[in-house]
Amino acid sequence: MQPDIGALPAPHKASGIPLAWRKPLVALALAAFALVTVTAQSWGAMFHQWWNIDTYNHLLLVPFIAIWLVALKEDDLATMTPQAFWPGLVLVALGLGIWRTGEAIGVNLLAQAGAVAALQAAVITVLGLRVSLFLALPLVYASFLVPFGDEIIPPLQAITAAIAITLTQASGVPAQIEGIYIDTPAGLFIVAEACSGVKFLIAMVTLAVLVCFTRFERWSRRVAFLIACIIVPILANGVRAWATIYVAQYIGAERATGFDHIVYGWIFFALIVAALLGAAWRFFEREPEAYGWRAETIAGWSLVTRTERLGFAPTTAGIAIVALAAIAALTALL
Repeated sequence: MQPDIGALPAPHKASGIPLAWRKPLVALALAAFALVTVTAQSWGAMFHQWWNIDTYNHLLLVPFIAIWLVALKEDDLATMTPQAFWPGLVLVALGLGIWRTGEAIGVNLLAQAGAVAALQAAVITVLGLRVSLFLALPLVYASFLVPFGDEIIPPLQAITAAIAITLTQASGVPAQIEGIYIDTPAGLFIVAEACSGVKFLIAMVTLAVLVCFTRFERWSRRVAFLIACIIVPILANGVRAWATIYVAQYIGAERATGFDHIVYGWIFFALIVAALLGAAWRFFEREPEAYGWRAETIAGWSLVTRTERLGFAPTTAGIAIVALAAIAALTALL
């Protein structure tokens, strides 16, 4: 008697890590461990900023966002075979060189950028050019792990002060400005670093890049949304500063400042984010899982097929990166 094929349950999708990915992932984990160990001081400094400085608290989400972006492509990745790319070793060495230079001259931003770049280059080296191009968005998005923005605080303070004094005088409140100090009948206000809006701006840019490349296809819309996510927070922060000064004329500077911290920290930011996303919603062109280049498109690029001839075993690539990391560690100790 023949079994009734139609009555049998459908076969389950193969679970676990595909065989072709196991050795490459082990090699990548080995390489990542070596690189993070060598550049541990920079990674420790970055984590300290993510955890303890509220300007960079949102960066704690970046690793999870990158993982989510990779997970969206899980089915497509299962059909691909990683092939290590030896020219990536040059990029790893370059990243370690930038890290070592930053450490030597005491520039944390440079050292941290080099540490992250070396890890990104390790992915390219071990998994290959084809897979790296397919995962270009999460790979590049990892650059946001580097805390940046302190350099733009002074100009942001100046812009915020200029907007605040203009609106304050326009609203009938007599005020004088000197640099970032605004003198009013209710007291002297200073546009401090915390009031510059840098936290708001950096978080918005980080979000904007994610939205641009997961929801838009046309570059014109990407550029427009990114510009909006830069200009609107700056202007909104100036309005917030003015509102604090204006309210202080009636309830006192101390109460107005306390109210400002609550509103700005929990409500104001959320309203601006909601407004920007709401305005862009009708222009979204695709679902997040459709981001990036298609695997078939990348396979058709002659540059990819040519460079893949330079490839070698992923485990060899991982060992080579570990060797580079060991050399970098020895150099740092000398």
